[in-house]
Amino acid sequence: MIVYFAGTAYDGVAGTDRQLADRLAALEPVLYVDPPISLVTPLLRPHLAGSLDGPPLRRQARGLWRLIPRVLPGAYRPGVHHASAALVRRAVRRAARRLGGRVTAVVIATYDAGLLGAVPGARTVFYATDDLVAGADLIGLPRRRLEAARDRLLTGADAVVAVSPHLQDDFRARGTDAAMIPTGCAPGAYDGIDDAPWPPGLEDFGRDRPAAGFVGHINARIDMDVLEGVAAAGHPLLLVGPHDPSHEPARFRALTARPNVRWTGRRSFAELPSHMRVIKVGLTPYARSAFNDASFPIKTFDYLAAGRAVVASELPSTRWLRDRDPEGAELIRAEAGAAGFVRAVGEELAAEAPAGTAARRRRFAERHDWTHRARDLARVLDIPAGSAREEVPAP
Repeated sequence: MIVYFAGTAYDGVAGTDRQLADRLAALEPVLYVDPPISLVTPLLRPHLAGSLDGPPLRRQARGLWRLIPRVLPGAYRPGVHHASAALVRRAVRRAARRLGGRVTAVVIATYDAGLLGAVPGARTVFYATDDLVAGADLIGLPRRRLEAARDRLLTGADAVVAVSPHLQDDFRARGTDAAMIPTGCAPGAYDGIDDAPWPPGLEDFGRDRPAAGFVGHINARIDMDVLEGVAAAGHPLLLVGPHDPSHEPARFRALTARPNVRWTGRRSFAELPSHMRVIKVGLTPYARSAFNDASFPIKTFDYLAAGRAVVASELPSTRWLRDRDPEGAELIRAEAGAAGFVRAVGEELAAEAPAGTAARRRRFAERHDWTHRARDLARVLDIPAGSAREEVPAP
Protein backbone atom coordinates (compact mmCIF):
# COMPACT_ATOMS: atom_id res chain seq x y z
CA MET A 1 0.00 0.00 0.00
CA ILE A 2 1.05 3.60 -0.72
CA VAL A 3 0.23 6.35 1.78
CA TYR A 4 -0.16 9.68 -0.01
CA PHE A 5 -0.06 12.76 2.27
CA ALA A 6 -1.78 15.34 0.10
CA GLY A 7 -1.74 19.12 0.22
CA THR A 8 -5.36 19.34 -0.95
CA ALA A 9 -8.58 17.54 0.00
CA TYR A 10 -9.53 14.71 -2.32
CA ASP A 11 -12.90 16.27 -3.15
CA GLY A 12 -11.37 19.71 -3.73
CA VAL A 13 -9.63 20.87 -6.89
CA ALA A 14 -8.70 17.84 -9.01
CA GLY A 15 -5.04 18.80 -9.08
CA THR A 16 -1.72 17.00 -8.87
CA ASP A 17 -2.39 15.06 -5.66
CA ARG A 18 -5.71 13.57 -6.68
CA GLN A 19 -4.68 12.89 -10.27
CA LEU A 20 -1.55 11.01 -9.22
CA ALA A 21 -3.29 9.10 -6.43
CA ASP A 22 -6.05 7.95 -8.77
CA ARG A 23 -3.50 6.54 -11.19
CA LEU A 24 -1.15 5.09 -8.61
CA ALA A 25 -4.15 3.10 -7.35
CA ALA A 26 -4.04 1.16 -10.63
CA LEU A 27 -0.59 -0.10 -9.59
CA GLU A 28 -0.91 -0.49 -5.83
CA PRO A 29 -3.58 0.27 -3.20
CA VAL A 30 -3.45 3.91 -2.08
CA LEU A 31 -4.46 5.58 1.17
CA TYR A 32 -5.01 9.25 0.32
CA VAL A 33 -4.59 11.44 3.41
CA ASP A 34 -6.38 14.79 3.31
CA PRO A 35 -4.99 17.83 5.12
CA PRO A 36 -6.27 17.55 8.71
CA ILE A 37 -9.48 19.31 9.76
CA SER A 38 -11.10 20.27 13.05
CA LEU A 39 -14.61 21.19 14.11
CA VAL A 40 -13.91 24.85 13.30
CA THR A 41 -12.57 24.17 9.80
CA PRO A 42 -16.00 24.58 8.12
CA LEU A 43 -16.29 28.05 9.66
CA LEU A 44 -13.10 29.12 7.90
CA ARG A 45 -13.59 27.08 4.73
CA PRO A 46 -17.32 26.39 4.26
CA HIS A 47 -16.74 24.26 1.16
CA LEU A 48 -15.13 21.63 3.44
CA ALA A 49 -18.15 21.33 5.72
CA GLY A 50 -19.18 18.02 4.15
CA SER A 51 -15.84 16.48 5.07
CA LEU A 52 -16.99 16.15 8.67
CA ASP A 53 -19.99 14.08 7.62
CA GLY A 54 -19.40 10.36 7.69
CA PRO A 55 -16.43 8.31 8.89
CA PRO A 56 -12.86 9.62 8.66
CA LEU A 57 -11.84 6.57 6.57
CA ARG A 58 -13.76 6.20 3.32
CA ARG A 59 -13.50 4.12 0.20
CA GLN A 60 -13.27 6.36 -2.89
CA ALA A 61 -12.74 3.80 -5.64
CA ARG A 62 -11.32 0.37 -6.25
CA GLY A 63 -7.96 0.28 -4.51
CA LEU A 64 -8.26 3.87 -3.27
CA TRP A 65 -9.12 4.95 0.26
CA ARG A 66 -9.40 8.43 1.70
CA LEU A 67 -8.54 9.40 5.26
CA ILE A 68 -9.67 12.74 6.71
CA PRO A 69 -7.68 13.16 9.96
CA ARG A 70 -9.34 15.04 12.81
CA VAL A 71 -7.14 17.37 14.85
CA LEU A 72 -7.41 20.16 17.40
CA PRO A 73 -8.54 23.67 16.35
CA GLY A 74 -5.72 25.91 15.16
CA ALA A 75 -3.93 22.96 13.59
CA TYR A 76 -1.18 25.10 12.01
CA ARG A 77 -0.57 27.50 14.89
CA PRO A 78 2.91 27.47 16.45
CA GLY A 79 3.21 24.53 18.81
CA VAL A 80 -0.17 23.09 17.89
CA HIS A 81 1.21 21.97 14.51
CA HIS A 82 3.41 19.41 16.30
CA ALA A 83 0.35 17.90 18.00
CA SER A 84 -1.48 17.93 14.66
CA ALA A 85 1.29 15.96 12.97
CA ALA A 86 1.29 13.41 15.80
CA LEU A 87 -2.49 12.94 15.50
CA VAL A 88 -2.19 12.51 11.72
CA ARG A 89 0.59 9.93 12.10
CA ARG A 90 -1.52 7.96 14.59
CA ALA A 91 -4.61 8.13 12.36
CA VAL A 92 -2.64 6.84 9.38
CA ARG A 93 -1.21 3.88 11.30
CA ARG A 94 -4.67 2.96 12.57
CA ALA A 95 -6.14 3.23 9.08
CA ALA A 96 -3.38 1.05 7.60
CA ARG A 97 -3.96 -1.61 10.25
CA ARG A 98 -7.70 -1.48 9.65
CA LEU A 99 -7.24 -1.93 5.93
CA GLY A 100 -4.86 -4.80 6.50
CA GLY A 101 -2.38 -3.55 3.93
CA ARG A 102 1.40 -3.42 4.36
CA VAL A 103 2.61 0.12 3.68
CA THR A 104 5.68 -0.06 1.46
CA ALA A 105 5.84 3.57 0.29
CA VAL A 106 4.91 7.03 1.54
CA VAL A 107 4.54 10.22 -0.50
CA ILE A 108 4.71 13.51 1.42
CA ALA A 109 3.32 16.20 -0.89
CA THR A 110 3.22 18.85 1.83
CA TYR A 111 5.82 20.81 3.78
CA ASP A 112 5.03 19.01 7.04
CA ALA A 113 8.24 17.43 8.28
CA GLY A 114 6.30 15.97 11.19
CA LEU A 115 5.04 13.32 8.76
CA LEU A 116 8.51 11.84 8.36
CA GLY A 117 8.52 8.40 9.97
CA ALA A 118 4.73 8.17 9.89
CA VAL A 119 5.10 4.57 8.74
CA PRO A 120 8.39 3.10 9.98
CA GLY A 121 10.21 1.04 7.38
CA ALA A 122 8.35 2.42 4.37
CA ARG A 123 10.23 4.19 1.58
CA THR A 124 9.44 7.91 1.92
CA VAL A 125 9.45 10.35 -0.98
CA PHE A 126 9.11 14.11 -0.55
CA TYR A 127 7.27 15.47 -3.59
CA ALA A 128 7.45 19.27 -3.72
CA THR A 129 4.55 20.36 -5.92
CA ASP A 130 5.19 24.04 -5.09
CA ASP A 131 7.80 26.22 -3.42
CA LEU A 132 5.83 26.90 -0.27
CA VAL A 133 8.72 28.82 1.27
CA ALA A 134 8.46 31.38 -1.52
CA GLY A 135 4.67 31.32 -1.11
CA ALA A 136 4.66 31.71 2.68
CA ASP A 137 2.81 35.02 2.58
CA LEU A 138 0.29 33.65 0.08
CA ILE A 139 -0.63 30.65 2.25
CA GLY A 140 -0.28 32.49 5.56
CA LEU A 141 2.35 30.35 7.30
CA PRO A 142 5.66 31.48 8.88
CA ARG A 143 8.49 31.45 6.37
CA ARG A 144 11.07 30.26 8.92
CA ARG A 145 8.91 27.27 9.85
CA LEU A 146 8.49 26.33 6.20
CA GLU A 147 12.23 26.69 5.57
CA ALA A 148 13.00 24.39 8.51
CA ALA A 149 10.40 21.86 7.35
CA ARG A 150 11.75 21.91 3.79
CA ASP A 151 15.30 21.30 4.96
CA ARG A 152 14.22 18.42 7.19
CA LEU A 153 12.28 16.84 4.35
CA LEU A 154 15.18 17.22 1.93
CA THR A 155 17.54 15.41 4.29
CA GLY A 156 15.08 13.03 5.94
CA ALA A 157 13.26 11.57 2.94
CA ASP A 158 14.63 8.59 1.06
CA ALA A 159 14.12 10.40 -2.25
CA VAL A 160 13.04 13.88 -3.36
CA VAL A 161 10.97 14.91 -6.37
CA ALA A 162 10.47 18.46 -7.64
CA VAL A 163 7.60 19.56 -9.85
CA SER A 164 9.59 22.07 -11.93
CA PRO A 165 13.10 22.68 -13.29
CA HIS A 166 13.42 25.80 -11.13
CA LEU A 167 12.62 23.89 -7.95
CA GLN A 168 14.85 21.01 -8.99
CA ASP A 169 17.78 23.41 -9.44
CA ASP A 170 17.07 24.98 -6.05
CA PHE A 171 17.14 21.61 -4.29
CA ARG A 172 20.34 20.62 -6.06
CA ALA A 173 21.95 23.87 -4.93
CA ARG A 174 21.04 22.82 -1.38
CA GLY A 175 22.85 19.51 -1.83
CA THR A 176 19.88 17.28 -2.68
CA ASP A 177 19.74 15.45 -6.00
CA ALA A 178 16.04 15.70 -6.82
CA ALA A 179 14.21 14.01 -9.66
CA MET A 180 11.71 16.08 -11.64
CA ILE A 181 8.12 15.01 -12.28
CA PRO A 182 6.04 17.86 -13.74
CA THR A 183 2.29 18.20 -13.60
CA GLY A 184 0.25 16.50 -16.30
CA CYS A 185 -3.23 16.38 -17.75
CA ALA A 186 -6.15 14.08 -18.48
CA PRO A 187 -6.60 14.33 -22.27
CA GLY A 188 -9.47 11.86 -22.26
CA ALA A 189 -11.58 14.34 -20.32
CA TYR A 190 -11.78 16.49 -23.46
CA ASP A 191 -12.74 13.78 -25.94
CA GLY A 192 -15.63 15.09 -28.03
CA ILE A 193 -15.18 18.62 -26.73
CA ASP A 194 -16.39 20.15 -29.99
CA ASP A 195 -19.72 18.40 -29.48
CA ALA A 196 -20.03 19.41 -25.82
CA PRO A 197 -23.14 21.47 -24.98
CA TRP A 198 -22.69 25.22 -24.69
CA PRO A 199 -22.63 26.14 -20.98
CA PRO A 200 -25.88 27.45 -19.44
CA GLY A 201 -25.86 31.23 -19.27
CA LEU A 202 -23.27 31.54 -22.04
CA GLU A 203 -25.47 30.54 -24.97
CA ASP A 204 -24.53 33.59 -27.07
CA PHE A 205 -21.03 34.24 -25.71
CA GLY A 206 -18.10 33.57 -28.03
CA ARG A 207 -20.22 32.49 -30.99
CA ASP A 208 -19.89 35.58 -33.18
CA ARG A 209 -16.32 36.46 -32.14
CA PRO A 210 -13.67 34.04 -30.87
CA ALA A 211 -13.08 34.26 -27.13
CA ALA A 212 -10.02 34.03 -24.93
CA GLY A 213 -10.39 32.17 -21.66
CA PHE A 214 -8.76 31.65 -18.29
CA VAL A 215 -9.53 28.55 -16.21
CA GLY A 216 -8.31 28.40 -12.62
CA HIS A 217 -8.07 30.32 -9.35
CA ILE A 218 -7.94 34.08 -9.75
CA ASN A 219 -5.64 35.14 -6.94
CA ALA A 220 -2.33 36.89 -6.28
CA ARG A 221 -0.54 34.48 -8.63
CA ILE A 222 -2.42 35.82 -11.65
CA ASP A 223 -1.32 38.90 -13.61
CA MET A 224 -4.38 41.16 -13.54
CA ASP A 225 -2.69 43.48 -16.06
CA VAL A 226 -3.00 40.73 -18.66
CA LEU A 227 -6.68 40.00 -18.00
CA GLU A 228 -7.50 43.71 -18.01
CA GLY A 229 -5.49 44.21 -21.19
CA VAL A 230 -7.27 41.42 -23.04
CA ALA A 231 -10.64 42.84 -22.01
CA ALA A 232 -9.63 46.43 -22.84
CA ALA A 233 -8.64 45.29 -26.34
CA GLY A 234 -12.26 44.33 -26.83
CA HIS A 235 -11.78 40.56 -27.00
CA PRO A 236 -14.47 38.35 -25.46
CA LEU A 237 -12.96 37.02 -22.23
CA LEU A 238 -14.30 34.05 -20.25
CA LEU A 239 -13.11 33.57 -16.67
CA VAL A 240 -13.80 30.15 -15.13
CA GLY A 241 -12.88 29.61 -11.49
CA PRO A 242 -13.11 31.15 -8.03
CA HIS A 243 -11.79 34.61 -7.20
CA ASP A 244 -9.90 35.27 -3.99
CA PRO A 245 -11.88 38.18 -2.51
CA SER A 246 -8.71 39.68 -1.03
CA HIS A 247 -6.99 39.93 -4.41
CA GLU A 248 -7.60 43.26 -6.17
CA PRO A 249 -11.34 43.34 -5.36
CA ALA A 250 -12.04 46.71 -7.02
CA ARG A 251 -10.12 45.81 -10.17
CA PHE A 252 -11.83 42.46 -10.39
CA ARG A 253 -15.29 44.00 -10.01
CA ALA A 254 -14.48 46.48 -12.76
CA LEU A 255 -13.12 43.71 -14.99
CA THR A 256 -16.16 41.46 -14.65
CA ALA A 257 -18.50 44.42 -15.16
CA ARG A 258 -17.26 44.84 -18.73
CA PRO A 259 -19.81 43.73 -21.34
CA ASN A 260 -17.26 41.52 -23.11
CA VAL A 261 -16.28 39.61 -19.94
CA ARG A 262 -18.08 36.66 -18.35
CA TRP A 263 -17.14 35.15 -15.00
CA THR A 264 -18.66 31.79 -14.06
CA GLY A 265 -17.13 31.28 -10.63
CA ARG A 266 -16.06 27.81 -9.47
CA ARG A 267 -16.94 24.95 -11.81
CA SER A 268 -16.38 21.23 -11.41
CA PHE A 269 -13.82 19.33 -13.47
CA ALA A 270 -16.68 17.59 -15.28
CA GLU A 271 -18.02 20.97 -16.44
CA LEU A 272 -14.75 22.17 -17.96
CA PRO A 273 -15.13 20.62 -21.44
CA SER A 274 -18.27 22.65 -22.19
CA HIS A 275 -16.57 25.84 -20.96
CA MET A 276 -13.41 25.07 -22.92
CA ARG A 277 -15.55 24.76 -26.04
CA VAL A 278 -16.40 28.46 -25.75
CA ILE A 279 -12.79 29.62 -26.02
CA LYS A 280 -10.30 29.65 -28.87
CA VAL A 281 -7.23 30.75 -26.89
CA GLY A 282 -6.38 29.62 -23.36
CA LEU A 283 -4.48 31.97 -21.06
CA THR A 284 -1.82 31.12 -18.47
CA PRO A 285 -1.08 34.66 -17.22
CA TYR A 286 1.11 34.15 -14.17
CA ALA A 287 2.73 37.16 -12.52
CA ARG A 288 6.51 36.92 -12.10
CA SER A 289 7.40 35.84 -8.58
CA ALA A 290 9.66 33.30 -6.90
CA PHE A 291 6.59 31.18 -6.10
CA ASN A 292 5.34 31.18 -9.70
CA ASP A 293 8.83 30.56 -11.09
CA ALA A 294 8.87 27.26 -9.17
CA SER A 295 5.40 26.22 -10.35
CA PHE A 296 4.26 24.09 -13.26
CA PRO A 297 0.75 25.24 -14.26
CA ILE A 298 -1.65 22.43 -15.17
CA LYS A 299 -3.89 24.73 -17.20
CA THR A 300 -1.41 24.96 -20.08
CA PHE A 301 -1.75 21.21 -20.63
CA ASP A 302 -5.52 21.35 -20.23
CA TYR A 303 -5.87 23.97 -22.95
CA LEU A 304 -3.78 21.86 -25.31
CA ALA A 305 -5.71 18.71 -24.40
CA ALA A 306 -8.85 20.60 -25.41
CA GLY A 307 -7.21 21.46 -28.75
CA ARG A 308 -7.00 25.18 -27.93
CA ALA A 309 -4.21 27.64 -28.63
CA VAL A 310 -2.17 28.74 -25.61
CA VAL A 311 -0.52 32.00 -24.61
CA ALA A 312 1.50 31.59 -21.42
CA SER A 313 3.75 33.68 -19.23
CA GLU A 314 7.50 33.20 -19.71
CA LEU A 315 8.05 30.94 -16.69
CA PRO A 316 10.89 28.39 -16.30
CA SER A 317 8.31 25.62 -16.73
CA THR A 318 7.09 27.17 -19.98
CA ARG A 319 10.66 27.38 -21.27
CA TRP A 320 11.24 23.75 -20.29
CA LEU A 321 8.20 22.63 -22.30
CA ARG A 322 9.22 24.70 -25.31
CA ASP A 323 12.91 23.77 -25.20
CA ARG A 324 12.66 20.00 -24.73
CA ASP A 325 10.13 19.37 -27.49
CA PRO A 326 10.09 21.13 -30.90
CA GLU A 327 6.31 20.90 -30.95
CA GLY A 328 6.16 22.65 -27.59
CA ALA A 329 7.90 25.67 -29.09
CA GLU A 330 5.34 25.74 -31.90
CA LEU A 331 2.21 25.05 -29.87
CA ILE A 332 2.87 27.14 -26.74
CA ARG A 333 3.34 30.85 -27.21
CA ALA A 334 5.31 32.47 -24.37
CA GLU A 335 5.36 36.17 -23.51
CA ALA A 336 7.22 37.97 -20.73
CA GLY A 337 5.22 41.19 -20.34
CA ALA A 338 1.56 42.18 -20.29
CA ALA A 339 1.72 44.21 -23.51
CA GLY A 340 3.31 41.37 -25.49
CA PHE A 341 0.93 38.88 -23.92
CA VAL A 342 -2.15 40.88 -24.94
CA ARG A 343 -0.78 41.36 -28.46
CA ALA A 344 -0.15 37.62 -28.78
CA VAL A 345 -3.70 36.84 -27.65
CA GLY A 346 -5.09 39.13 -30.33
CA GLU A 347 -2.94 37.50 -32.99
CA GLU A 348 -3.94 33.98 -31.93
CA LEU A 349 -7.62 34.91 -31.88
CA ALA A 350 -7.37 36.30 -35.40
CA ALA A 351 -5.26 33.47 -36.83
CA GLU A 352 -6.60 30.59 -38.88
CA ALA A 353 -4.73 27.54 -37.64
CA PRO A 354 -3.59 25.05 -40.30
CA ALA A 355 -5.62 21.88 -40.63
CA GLY A 356 -4.68 19.31 -38.03
CA THR A 357 -3.39 21.83 -35.48
CA ALA A 358 -5.99 20.91 -32.86
CA ALA A 359 -5.04 17.24 -33.23
CA ARG A 360 -1.34 18.12 -32.83
CA ARG A 361 -2.14 19.98 -29.62
CA ARG A 362 -4.03 16.99 -28.28
CA ARG A 363 -1.23 14.59 -29.19
CA PHE A 364 1.26 16.84 -27.41
CA ALA A 365 -0.95 16.82 -24.29
CA GLU A 366 -1.21 13.02 -24.45
CA ARG A 367 2.55 12.79 -24.03
CA HIS A 368 2.03 14.48 -20.67
CA ASP A 369 -0.84 12.32 -19.45
CA TRP A 370 -1.09 11.88 -15.67
CA THR A 371 -0.64 8.14 -16.21
CA HIS A 372 2.93 8.77 -17.40
CA ARG A 373 3.58 10.97 -14.36
CA ALA A 374 2.24 8.30 -12.00
CA ARG A 375 4.51 5.69 -13.54
CA ASP A 376 7.49 8.02 -13.08
CA LEU A 377 6.56 8.49 -9.42
CA ALA A 378 6.06 4.75 -9.00
CA ARG A 379 9.64 4.18 -10.17
CA VAL A 380 10.90 6.62 -7.54
CA LEU A 381 8.82 4.72 -4.98
CA ASP A 382 10.42 1.45 -6.18
CA ILE A 383 7.04 0.13 -7.31
CA PRO A 384 7.21 -1.81 -10.60
CA ALA A 385 5.01 -0.13 -13.20
CA GLY A 386 3.58 -3.50 -14.21
CA SER A 387 2.90 -4.70 -10.69
CA ALA A 388 -0.40 -6.42 -10.02
CA ARG A 389 -2.56 -4.61 -7.52
CA GLU A 390 -4.52 -6.59 -4.97
CA GLU A 391 -7.88 -5.29 -3.85
CA VAL A 392 -7.84 -3.93 -0.31
CA PRO A 393 -10.67 -5.42 1.75
CA ALA A 394 -13.33 -3.11 3.11
CA PRO A 395 -12.84 -2.19 6.77
